[in-house]
Amino acid sequence: MPPAPSIPFRQAMLFWLKLGFVGFGGPAGQIALMHREIVERRRWLSESRFLHALNYCMLLPGPEAQQLATYLGWLMHRTWGGIIAGTLFILPSLFILIGLSWVYITQGQQPLVVGLFYGLKPAITAIVVQATWRIGSRVLHNAALWGIALAAFVALFGLGLPFPLIVLGAGLVGYLGGRWRPQLFQTTRANTETPNDEAPLAQPAHTRLHWPRLFGLLACGAALWCLPMAALTLLFGWQGSFTQMAWFFTKAALLTFGGAYAVLPYVYQGAVDHYGWLTPTQMIDGLALGESTPGPLIMLVAFVGFVGGYVQAQFGADQAFLAGALAACLVTWFTFLPSFLFILIGAPLVERTRRQLRFTAPLTAISAAVVGVILNLALFFAYHVFWPHGFAAGIDGLALGIALLAAVGLLVLRRSMLEVLIACALAGLLAVLYGHVI
Repeated sequence: MPPAPSIPFRQAMLFWLKLGFVGFGGPAGQIALMHREIVERRRWLSESRFLHALNYCMLLPGPEAQQLATYLGWLMHRTWGGIIAGTLFILPSLFILIGLSWVYITQGQQPLVVGLFYGLKPAITAIVVQATWRIGSRVLHNAALWGIALAAFVALFGLGLPFPLIVLGAGLVGYLGGRWRPQLFQTTRANTETPNDEAPLAQPAHTRLHWPRLFGLLACGAALWCLPMAALTLLFGWQGSFTQMAWFFTKAALLTFGGAYAVLPYVYQGAVDHYGWLTPTQMIDGLALGESTPGPLIMLVAFVGFVGGYVQAQFGADQAFLAGALAACLVTWFTFLPSFLFILIGAPLVERTRRQLRFTAPLTAISAAVVGVILNLALFFAYHVFWPHGFAAGIDGLALGIALLAAVGLLVLRRSMLEVLIACALAGLLAVLYGHVI
């Protein structure tokens, strides 16, 4: 069945390309932008279908905003629609980050660069807090969901439990709660839908489960992972930097749940503590770059790959840029490949579960748990930004002041994220140039 005439393929692809260039604000901002354009303004999809897709993407490991774009592209224009939507969502940021990462690694000690990053890092902390608030306000509709979020925070921050275990626990609570207290785990109110809510896209044929197609996609996905991994192993050995990057970011894509903010602690632990590809300060600087450029926040992995490849200089010191660029492309490939497969293979299964509470209740509970995880991430960055030399050295009052100004701009004045980032970067630059920061 061809796509609905009211959703022109060319118009949709231009929208995804535009989103790749203007998608600032991290996953929360990008999801809000997609909702405003696709549901509210263009009316390509219904509210209920959008939220159902969003809940599924929040369940998956990997970047929920990119997966949501892939899902919606697939829903409207079949497999190639999903592939093009997901690819256009990440390509602009990949090229931008390769260029900015090179500037950072070669000019990072210049006062101009130091000042810009000094102002950006407190703003990033405020942005993560804002993301916690925005996602929480969308997900935490009652005391039960608040309790799940609080329990997830305590489990991660206080007990140090692995995030996959937290997700499984939240999913189990949601499954049992959906059976015993279903009203607590409804994703939308009953009166939010109308008989025509599904127009213009009711139930296209490609959204129905087709087993031969599913097995074909599995075989294709296996080949797209195995062939590059085999080539890297043959060329550089299993312990080579490129091979280990491919393996590590494959695990990051498969083992971390809750989207970009939830994956960051895992990437930090591996890239900084285990492999030593970059320093803690560079990791936070990379997040600042990721937040201040368009595209999904998880494109931070391109920065991690570039810095690691550049420093390792696999092709020699005179070819350090080539090594960094190749590493950035490799980690992007292995990070996002599973995301495409999760959507293209799993979306037909998910479409069958719409309005079935036994499937949606676990997703709702997991979404609540993610709020607690993002709060943990906010505290993680706050410590490294406001106490860069530890609690004993005292708090960086100027950094705290910039963060508070960013929070006021975001939460009170309702300024755009880009405006806040520019203002904070300029504040940091002035602080360095006038000697207030050493």
